[in-house]
Amino acid sequence: MKTWFFSAVILAGPVFAVALASGQAQQAPSAPAQAAPAPDTAHQADAYYDFAMGHLYQQQYETSNKSEDANLAIDFFKKAYALDPSNSEIGEQLATMYFLAQRTRDAVDEVQGMLRRNPSDLPARRLLAQIYIRSLGDLSNAAEQSHTVQLAIEQFAEIIRLDPSDEDSAVWLARLDRLDNQHDQAEKVLRGVLGRDAGNEAAVQQLTQLLLDENRSSEAITLLQDTLKQNPSAGLYDQLGDAYTQMSDPAHAAQAYRQAVVLEPDEPGHLQGLAQSLFDLGDFDGAVDSYQKLVAMAPNDPTNYLRLSATYRRMNQLDKAEQQVLLAKQHAPGSLEVIYNEAEIYQDEGRFDDGIRVLSDAVSATKNQTDVTPARRRTLAILYQLLGQIYGADDKTAAAVGALQEMAKLGPEEDQRARWLIVDAYRTAGDLPHAFEEASQALKSYPDDRPLRISQALLYGENNQPDQAAQLLKGLLSNSSAADLEIYLDLAQVYEQGRRFDDAERALHSAEAMVTRAADRESIGFLFGAVYEHEKKYDQAEQAFKGVLAIDPRNAQTLNYYGYMLADRGQRLDEAQSMIQRALDQDPTNGAYLDSIGWTYYKQNKLADAEAYLRKALVREPHNATLRDHLGDILAQSGKTDQATMEWETSLAEWRRTVPAEFEADKVTQLQQKISAAKNQGAQPKRPGEVKP
Repeated sequence: MKTWFFSAVILAGPVFAVALASGQAQQAPSAPAQAAPAPDTAHQADAYYDFAMGHLYQQQYETSNKSEDANLAIDFFKKAYALDPSNSEIGEQLATMYFLAQRTRDAVDEVQGMLRRNPSDLPARRLLAQIYIRSLGDLSNAAEQSHTVQLAIEQFAEIIRLDPSDEDSAVWLARLDRLDNQHDQAEKVLRGVLGRDAGNEAAVQQLTQLLLDENRSSEAITLLQDTLKQNPSAGLYDQLGDAYTQMSDPAHAAQAYRQAVVLEPDEPGHLQGLAQSLFDLGDFDGAVDSYQKLVAMAPNDPTNYLRLSATYRRMNQLDKAEQQVLLAKQHAPGSLEVIYNEAEIYQDEGRFDDGIRVLSDAVSATKNQTDVTPARRRTLAILYQLLGQIYGADDKTAAAVGALQEMAKLGPEEDQRARWLIVDAYRTAGDLPHAFEEASQALKSYPDDRPLRISQALLYGENNQPDQAAQLLKGLLSNSSAADLEIYLDLAQVYEQGRRFDDAERALHSAEAMVTRAADRESIGFLFGAVYEHEKKYDQAEQAFKGVLAIDPRNAQTLNYYGYMLADRGQRLDEAQSMIQRALDQDPTNGAYLDSIGWTYYKQNKLADAEAYLRKALVREPHNATLRDHLGDILAQSGKTDQATMEWETSLAEWRRTVPAEFEADKVTQLQQKISAAKNQGAQPKRPGEVKP
């Protein structure tokens, strides 16, 4: 099979005879022996000499990169071609030299001239096709790129017409058709190649990628498996891993990548695929081992340190996560991704001041750059957004809003997104009046902004105005399955908050009819479980949660809610603890998960463990009324009545600050009774009733 690339034309036979005879070879750089056209005449002999000299200076240019060497090579090739204009090999070498010297227009003109003289000149057509392909990387204009792709397609189509056996050109044609979104034509060409040569790995790789592009993963897997039975290949095993990854099957993906690593242990791409699939599988020890090998392979690559840091973070080994991100920072001190990850680790550790410092320093450094570019603007937008997030997590709403307001100044696109984030910051802080005010102002500027309109509807839901919320949301229905699915899920949430459970169920059934992805089915199943739990339909809630876990056994939100529901009712406590722990393993700083595991320990009368976890939860969510209530009950059960009373009183104050839709009058009544009993009678408190995690 042919392999096309740019290099000097290598011809067999001695090259220096004429040059040495003329006494001039000593003035040119030395080079390996080359052959040119046979010197049948004096003109051909001179052409032979000029060709050899041109090639020598071409080699010199490839080493020195000096323009004078390129110009000398071109001049000699032009002299040779003028002496022997019928010799296509000289013309091809001249065109190649033009391209190497970045004179692409001259290279194209030269080859097109050859094709006008001889349209069937296959080497010239192959050269022109490759010039077009190599030119694509130098073009930034989309229209120019598209035009150049079309020119290359024309050449490869003609090459295949002239030489139907040229499989390399056929694969190139398919690759370009795919780039041009002509998938049907690309598939036809590739299946033709595979019909003649079923083991053509390049064609298998291209067809596999095309099938993956079209989400035809199962077909891609079948094609790869059939080919691998006859021709084990690291590249194809790697693609098999990609196909399984696309199908959200990390177990089989890991097996495929592992086979690729066995065949090519020094290829980092295979090991990267294996590490990521192990991470997705929850085999964090295996992922750490793979990433450590990648670090050893490329100790100066910050990406591997970052991925290792992310893995330690998921393992709740935040000290190691921080160590790795700082190593990444040594190798890429200005990297936005490194800064972002460093700040998030500090947030996980509750070191908000450190996170704010890192981001503020990065903002200052970026603002001090003299060039105002789109990339700089995007960088600042990302930094301001995360800065606002950390300020919010640190209960500094005004500072969070201030950071987002700075983001809004960057441009229209950033302003539009910042407006929505400001609304969300106020909503998260429970400051609905300011959230409503910001939403109203933002919608005056962006009346058609769908996320803003949804946010406004959800605000009405949290303000215990489900009718207004539903009216806004229903106005966004558009008979588009993907868009309407989101609206029905939001409707279900609004109705659930408003205790209109029948309406919530109807909204979820409407959403069910539009499901196309497993992830959507998980979301619907979870919401069904939550609605049934609030209705005290516990058997139906269990079935809904089990359905979600059948799709994704690692769904942390479902594991937590299901486990909490069991623990809160005092049922199957070991099973409840196991489920909540699995959720906590995935998100070890989540306040809701920490509360759930602590509440489970309380139900098991493991009071020291229960108190420890509740205090960790309160670091994350200090204003959560339910967490304060739970800690009060644990302290009371431990005989710490005074401390318990203080927590219950704090909980009562937090309940009075909560948004209307989340206010639960029965919980407030229970708290008042517990406080009164503790103060006046010294009585043991009743355990709280059902509480949403």
